[in-house]
Amino acid sequence: MMNAHEKQTGKSRDEIAQAYKSEPWWYDVRGFFILTFAYNSTLWEQLRFFGPNFGARHLEVACGTGTLLELVLRWRTWKKLPARQIVGVDYAESMLAGALHRFKGRPDITFQHADAAAMPFETASFDTVNVANAVHCFPDVRGAVADIFRVLKPGGTVAANVLLHPRGFAPLRMIAERINAWGVRKGILVGAYDQDEILGIFRSVGFEIIGSRVSGNCLNIMARRI
Repeated sequence: MMNAHEKQTGKSRDEIAQAYKSEPWWYDVRGFFILTFAYNSTLWEQLRFFGPNFGARHLEVACGTGTLLELVLRWRTWKKLPARQIVGVDYAESMLAGALHRFKGRPDITFQHADAAAMPFETASFDTVNVANAVHCFPDVRGAVADIFRVLKPGGTVAANVLLHPRGFAPLRMIAERINAWGVRKGILVGAYDQDEILGIFRSVGFEIIGSRVSGNCLNIMARRI
């Protein structure tokens, strides 16, 4: 039985993964328009948010084709931040294929096919986790947040952005609503959230919220495993 924090979805994990079975270049182009018009966010905003949250052993959940990860790592190099050991996971194998190709020859970055709600890692095995543009795509969001909590070391942090219900002026809000409705039909979006609802999910599994800020139609969350 689902509790009040879990969203209903008529699609299975495999059906959602199938919805992402497209050429990596198309996924990236589509992602740019969703970022701009549905998330109402900017790439620079995401680089500044996710870029600092890299501990010695870092996990990227729902890494997709690795496009954003590559840009974040370039940002870190520009900022002269240290290199890290990075593991990326995604449930869509076609997306992982793009990431594997992108980071070919990088022994410090590895990828695994995994369900975000049942990851094949030992408890307390990562210093940090990033979940970029993906929490609202999980069919079992509470299960995924709980497993992220599990694999983090005590004191470890997770940075995640979560799609909120569209806000702002009517023209942009209506565009975002139509893109979201298309995303649900397509199977690449489970649904948007209210701010209190998603923060409640993080708190319910044991996270301490150390920062949250609305950016466009997204809520940026920084949380710590106590």
